[in-house]
Parts: sequence; C-alpha cells; structure tokens
Amino acid sequence: MSLQLFMTTETLAAAPYALDADAQDLLFREARTANTFTDEEVTDEQLAAIYDLAQWGPTAMNSQPLRILFLRQGEARERLVAHMAEGNKGKTLAAPVVAVLAADVRFHDELPTVFPHAPGIRDGLEPNEAGRLAMATLNGSLQVGYFIVAARAVGLAAGPMSGLDATGIDAELFPDGDHRTLVVVNLGRPAADAWQERLPRLPFDAAVTVL
Repeated sequence: MSLQLFMTTETLAAAPYALDADAQDLLFREARTANTFTDEEVTDEQLAAIYDLAQWGPTAMNSQPLRILFLRQGEARERLVAHMAEGNKGKTLAAPVVAVLAADVRFHDELPTVFPHAPGIRDGLEPNEAGRLAMATLNGSLQVGYFIVAARAVGLAAGPMSGLDATGIDAELFPDGDHRTLVVVNLGRPAADAWQERLPRLPFDAAVTVL
C-alpha cells in the first residue's frame, strides 16, 4: 500500500517532527522566494547569524567549499548587476543585501584544518583540478541550500537566482580565478508584493520510492 495514503493532514500534524509547526512553516511550508523587499536594513549581525547556522550543514570530508560575498549598495553591486539576466537586474539592484555564493576550487587548502585526521589529503587533491571542481560544485551547491534555510531562520526572505553570467561574475568579482559563482541570492524583509503565486509541489508518490 502506498505510504502517501497515510500522509493525511491529521497524520502530518501528528508526525514526530523535532520542530514545532511555526518553525516548520518559517523554514519550509510558508517560506517563499522573494522578488521585492522593503528598505529595512539587513544588519551585519544578521549576516553573521546566517553563516553561523549555514556552516553546520554536512559536506563531503567537511570540505566547506562555499564562499560568500555580501554586497550592499554601491559600485560593486552595480558591477554584479551588469552580469545578471535582464529579468533579475532590477530586483538585484534594489535588494538591501545581495549574496554571491561561489565554490572555492582550492577548498583543499583548508582540509588540514577542517579534516585533520586525514593527513596528506590536501596534497593528494592538489593535482586533480577537475575532481576538485566537481567536488566544490556539488558540496557548494549543498551549502547554498543550507544558506537559504539559514536566512529564513534569521527572519529574512531569500531570492535565489541562477539567471546570470557566472563566468562574467567570476571575472568581475573573483579575479583570483579560484572561485566559481553558483547562485546569487537577494536578502531582506519581503515587501507586500514580494510573492508570485505558489506553484505546486510533487506529491510523495511522484517523487519518492520506498523499497
């Protein structure tokens, strides 16, 4: 018998969640991708709190390849906007804070510190740039998800965008050549017209197989 048949509203409410319903809604069910924001300030303390939560999500070999560039208003933001898709330029220019989330292909330089029980792992990865890029992209993308949920936990709305010229952003903002832009995320308090209509989600049976 399909498990979906058991997941009624009543059984969901009684399921053994560790978070209360308000926290579940804040992080997932009621959270939305914001397209417009108020002009309320996003503080440095809020940005630090986002990282404080997001850093704890798991990554392979504790590699933590995500690097975050926060941009407030100014010349650097305008340089970023030039590389955003047309539909994303206005909201990226107007958001209180924009986060450029990138994968560091030299994440392995930190492995002696964050993965100390495997001596030599850094040197083993040094010649394998293609492998490091694949690992950084996968694990950095995992950390993008943690970042978005962390922003919600801090009380902010997130507007992640992949409509961008990643190569152009890399050249513009990461000239060292070691970072690969994954996504740009607008951050702030949502304005009254921030949301588009909620789109449907796949039901349990369409997305999940239990063997």
